[in-house]
Amino acid sequence: MAGGSFNFRELQKLQKQLEKLQREQETFIQECAKELAARFLQKVVKRTPVGRAPKLNGPQTVKVKVRGADGKIRTRSYLSKTGEIYQKYWSGYQGGNLRRSWTVGEIQKEGSLYKVEVINDASSNNSTLVGNNSSYASYVEFGHRQKPGRYVPALGKRLKSGWVPGQFMMTISEEELKAQAPAILRKKIEEKLREGFG
Repeated sequence: MAGGSFNFRELQKLQKQLEKLQREQETFIQECAKELAARFLQKVVKRTPVGRAPKLNGPQTVKVKVRGADGKIRTRSYLSKTGEIYQKYWSGYQGGNLRRSWTVGEIQKEGSLYKVEVINDASSNNSTLVGNNSSYASYVEFGHRQKPGRYVPALGKRLKSGWVPGQFMMTISEEELKAQAPAILRKKIEEKLREGFG
């Protein structure tokens, strides 16, 4: 018969480390969800187009010679038709409302699943072009119909195409993140295990 001794301290230490990891599991999963949501948000924001004021054809002002009350001819500057359009619709326009409106919601646990909403609540609060307070992110994402030949005063021209193609900023970002997520999570798990057993 062989005799020997066994030290249970290392096993007890391992058990305590495993218990600690078990207690921190919920927090760790939420950290992972936050990281994935932040990466998704970063990708979506980067792909979101920024509106720009159109370049209107023609001069913004026209010079007209007028005869004053004293009989002298003077030159006056007035806004041209394109100048009036620009002043009415585009003066002070700053694009990027859609890009600035992306936010990440709270983490929600449903059964064994964790959900995080990435929301765009861009509305036309400061825009005279859209004219209502509904979100237009879905129209930019998936595209939208429009009536060819309709005159749009803000653009100073008629619409030519019946369909505006979508940008798919969320769809493309989601597919990209799905491919990257396993590697991201594997790295976070390895770091957590090193931290727990180190």
